[in-house]
Amino acid sequence: MLNNWLKTTLLMAAIVALFGVVGMLVGGAPGMLVALLVGGAMNLWAYWNSDRMVLRMYGAREVGPADAPELHAMVAELAGRAGLPMPRVYIIDEAQPNAFATGRDPAHAAVAATTGILGLLSARELRGVMAHELAHVKNRDTLISTLSASVAGAISALAQFGMLFGGGRERPNPVAQLAVMLLAPLAAMLIQMAISRAREFGADRGGADISGDPEALASALRKIEAYARGTPLVAAEAHPETAQMMIVNPLAGGQGLAGLFRTHPATEQRVARLLELARRRL
Repeated sequence: MLNNWLKTTLLMAAIVALFGVVGMLVGGAPGMLVALLVGGAMNLWAYWNSDRMVLRMYGAREVGPADAPELHAMVAELAGRAGLPMPRVYIIDEAQPNAFATGRDPAHAAVAATTGILGLLSARELRGVMAHELAHVKNRDTLISTLSASVAGAISALAQFGMLFGGGRERPNPVAQLAVMLLAPLAAMLIQMAISRAREFGADRGGADISGDPEALASALRKIEAYARGTPLVAAEAHPETAQMMIVNPLAGGQGLAGLFRTHPATEQRVARLLELARRRL
């Protein structure tokens, strides 16, 4: 767990540093200052509004004990085991089996599951998935993911601005500047993906601890991966920056350049780690 936190800290530092470099190339030292101010404002807005924005993107509807008694009771039981406040519970009317957590902190958290995952998994497997999502909440991964996504988006916007309007007086070789402007958004995306992958392993382990059943989550991941590949998730395709939030990559065509552009670790690696954890508990 500590290793994952160290990786995340270093990756977040790298993406913030990249943001400053792009700002410097666009407008020199003043440009870097403006870039950091804009980035700070974006992060502040994302901190307060990201959960509502994402839930609206996916057309999620909140459910209570009367609407989804089994799911609601399951989340309540797991939240109690994790020592967390009861999160809001949402259902998304989508055939692809998937789930995510959002919210700036445990007191303002929400978990969402698609109708596809509710129909596909057994109660035991679904419990493993919900435990995984609550581990994200407990580790505050939802905030980290939001901040990394917003800064990565700001880097792309800055790079486009620089290509359109040129840099400041302090800019270096124009060819070098153009190369950075083209490569910076790609670098930001790769760092963002690395942050997401580091956090998923931690949430798998944390979810196994919360549920006490690593094999259930492993079985769920196998099923979700198999079914999600052939079932599009329209909202995720329209907003690919949210793909990192899902328990399994929801995007189609994610097999090329696998090591670089995956939003999640390979499912077989996650399953292997969970099964190893289960063997150690015997």
